[in-house]
Amino acid sequence: MKYRAYIDIETTGLSRRHCELTVVGIALEKNGLCRIVQLLEAGLSDQKLLAALRGVDEIYSYNGSRFDLPFIKARLGVDLKACFKHTDLMYDCWRNKLKGGLKAVERQLGIERRLKGVDGYMAVKLWYDYVNKRDRQALATLLEYNREDIVNLPVLRRKLNVE
Repeated sequence: MKYRAYIDIETTGLSRRHCELTVVGIALEKNGLCRIVQLLEAGLSDQKLLAALRGVDEIYSYNGSRFDLPFIKARLGVDLKACFKHTDLMYDCWRNKLKGGLKAVERQLGIERRLKGVDGYMAVKLWYDYVNKRDRQALATLLEYNREDIVNLPVLRRKLNVE
């Protein structure tokens, strides 16, 4: 049985050089079961990331080739493409005439989200509310937003019939 990891990150912006990596979310799927790992703050290190991915056969992402994996490499020094087979589901979406960001593709395919109105911009604001105001609810919302991204990736993979 294939051991899959679905990965999505949250950051303080788009620049790998000037912005921070705030959350690495991973959904680990094996034998039909899914376990969530979210690394942030003290838990955000190259060793903890590689430990969380130990034994994984393949990593899946949405736009991870251009954003998530290069950002992780720049900020944590881990080249996940060199360590694991990687499938960027965005390109499978494009082949199926599904364009736009992950949320737009989810809407086109009828994949539900509990959180409405939270996007990448709001994720940055939530992080800064947590850091600057110690707003635990902002952190909880950010983690739920990240969780929805990673748990919807296996649903997307199956809808696209990607192995």
